[in-house]
Amino acid sequence: MPGGYRERLVVATSNPGKLEELRVLLAGLFAAHAPASPGHRPVEVVSVAEALRNPPVVVEDGATFAENAVKKASAVAQATLMLTVADDSGLEVDALGGRPGVRSARFAHARATDSENNAALLAALDALGDPVGAGDSGMSEGFRARFHCVLALVDPFTHGGQPRVVDGVCEGTITRTPRGSGGFGYDPLFVVAGSDKTMAELAEGAKNRISHRARALAALRPLLEQALDERASQLAR
Repeated sequence: MPGGYRERLVVATSNPGKLEELRVLLAGLFAAHAPASPGHRPVEVVSVAEALRNPPVVVEDGATFAENAVKKASAVAQATLMLTVADDSGLEVDALGGRPGVRSARFAHARATDSENNAALLAALDALGDPVGAGDSGMSEGFRARFHCVLALVDPFTHGGQPRVVDGVCEGTITRTPRGSGGFGYDPLFVVAGSDKTMAELAEGAKNRISHRARALAALRPLLEQALDERASQLAR
């Protein structure tokens, strides 16, 4: 293996919140991997904008998170010829038939801000009235919902270039009153199951232990390590 060789992992997202969260989670994963593997390779996590001057425009028109994640990872891996991971994730509310779902980032309209999407979600829930089982306090128990994340890993040089796909889920409920200043997206409205805090009220470390994205990345870890090992074997030949 060439001296000083460093693997690069491209994160195929233009969402700054997702990018920062994945950077932190991946840094923790690689730090945990290092002492356990004598052949550990340093891995640099880069955004698609850092890897490419003109990143490909990927239309997220899939019917599922998995379709969108695979589409993004495949397009960026082909353009960069680098190991690439892509995320597609969102909020699923049972009372809304799983919406916003794949349209979570565009629930209010195509270029919606987080505030606009949150307002659109609350308006949709207001139209339903109080959730079943809310009792005397109205929304005290909230509408059942979950954050769902799918990660797709694509490497042009291993696994036949085929995507490796995993997912992670964090259960909770929706509250009408936004709370907390952390996170992004619907975090201020999402009360984590087994807790009285919204995702936006959690400290970064706590969120990174229980979030849908953290759980998906934990499932991806063995597949990512396998891909890195396969690439190292190719370089050693």
